[in-house]
Amino acid sequence: MSSQLAASPTDAATAPREATRVTTSAPHTAAAGVSAPSAAGGRWRRALLGLLLPVSVLVAVELSVRGGLIPANMLPAPSQILDTLRDLGAQGLAGHIVASTLRVVAGFAAGAVLAVLLGAAVGLSRHAEAILDPSFQALRAIPSLAWVPLLLLWLGIDEAPKIVLIAIGAFFPIYMGVASGIRGVDRKLIEVARLYRLSNVALTRRVLLPAALPAILTGLRNGLSLAWMFMVAAELIAASKGLGYLLSDGRETSRADIVLAAIFLLAILGKISDSLMAAIEKRSLAWRDSYA
Repeated sequence: MSSQLAASPTDAATAPREATRVTTSAPHTAAAGVSAPSAAGGRWRRALLGLLLPVSVLVAVELSVRGGLIPANMLPAPSQILDTLRDLGAQGLAGHIVASTLRVVAGFAAGAVLAVLLGAAVGLSRHAEAILDPSFQALRAIPSLAWVPLLLLWLGIDEAPKIVLIAIGAFFPIYMGVASGIRGVDRKLIEVARLYRLSNVALTRRVLLPAALPAILTGLRNGLSLAWMFMVAAELIAASKGLGYLLSDGRETSRADIVLAAIFLLAILGKISDSLMAAIEKRSLAWRDSYA
């Protein structure tokens, strides 16, 4: 009997604790169950808000052209552009899209690899910065079209000059992102790593690269967008297939609908590629509070 009496105060003391645990965990579980639908709803709302402006512009243009406010030969209605895309699809539009996409992928990959290597060297070494950075900053100021005659003289009119021009366009924003990202790493992180006696390789892999990753990924996204721009410049000069070729063909035949159809496809492809890079960026930076 005494043992039961002795145990009862303990049970009385633990019971509120258990009840508190149960009552506090229930709202937490409910919040976890609600968070997924609310997050999905937020994504849908953002997507709809993003579509609001382009859809409104397209509707306004369609109504203006049909109402005679805008000449159809100068700015075709969106419905006419859709008809043009349907006609181009029957004439091999997929081949133009594939050709341009492959050129962008090849040029972007070549420029990105070179930019990451040289940007890391400049960011990690003051000697490399003194040797390389002044020349790169001067080359960065050269317009894209200024490279075209020289590349045509050196490499002919095949695929090589187009890929090299795209690589040049992608190189500089990625190089700037890598170099500035590594240079901008907080010195306190490096001092802590030195206290733990990390080697230079471990310091680079475990401290510098993760800390510089946001700037590197931003440079990659900017480089990818410039790769599409430089692709158009390359195909406008010398190409028999691609979206840049369609732009040139529409200009020469005074077909504004072909020009706008090519611009529409470039916008869609650029948005798809940027969304892929944004997804990679979000996944790679999931450990940061701003990406939670």
